[in-house]
Amino acid sequence: MALMLFVVGCYTVTSLSDKYAVAKLKLNGNELTFLMAAATSFFMLFYLPFDSRLFVPSWQSFAAIALMAVSKMLEFQLAAVILREMSAFELKAWLGITLFISYATDLINRTAALGFNTLIKFGFILVTTAGLFLIAKSGKKKINYRKILIPLIGYLLVKYGYGLVVNLTQSHISPSLSLFCALVILSAVLAPMAHPIKLVKEKPKGTAFVALTKIPNVAGLVCENLVAAQSMSNYSFIQPMILVVLFFIQLIKREECSRRNVAGGIICIAGIVGFQLF
Repeated sequence: MALMLFVVGCYTVTSLSDKYAVAKLKLNGNELTFLMAAATSFFMLFYLPFDSRLFVPSWQSFAAIALMAVSKMLEFQLAAVILREMSAFELKAWLGITLFISYATDLINRTAALGFNTLIKFGFILVTTAGLFLIAKSGKKKINYRKILIPLIGYLLVKYGYGLVVNLTQSHISPSLSLFCALVILSAVLAPMAHPIKLVKEKPKGTAFVALTKIPNVAGLVCENLVAAQSMSNYSFIQPMILVVLFFIQLIKREECSRRNVAGGIICIAGIVGFQLF
């Protein structure tokens, strides 16, 4: 649980940074993804010497690197399409669906015990999901799901698939090493489209700020991989927990919150705490 909370803290900082990058700096999807990949892979260089650098020459190792690169690329690109129709709050709420799939995966992999408390845990997942959808429904904007149904399904599969790749390939390649290689590949692919030199010249301070906030992103990614390697269900709970933190930030800032939003936040917390306790 402590590791999950640390990841949530790191990713909350990164989420706020990404919001600044899009809202204030007006970065497009390619520019934002390039900055994330390039800056994160650079800062990971200082961490890798202290981590496991396991690499077994096999198709599983190379597949892990390729799938991670594709996963991170699709995550940002699909999110850019989806966020035209719904808010980041609502998108994270939809990730509640992956909680069921991830816990079922843990049961199949026997990283979670099958017993009486299995039904209780599924119950708390249902409670968490109900809270997430209350938050999602609190938005005033009407969402045209016909436009984003396929990207939304793809996004959910990508988020689940990333954790599954880490979980299944950890005996062939270190999750941190495969992530580093994936980010380097992603940086090289996106560099011609992101025009990094032009970006730094036009927005030097903003670009430097966004890049520096990838330091906590490195810590978050590394620890997220550790969580995913241990438990798919705990990995899937990270995004809802970030949503709860953002909800509290919204309350602290005294931004307008509907009763449905507040109720959803409280129900979410009850579901998350209950799942961890049982």
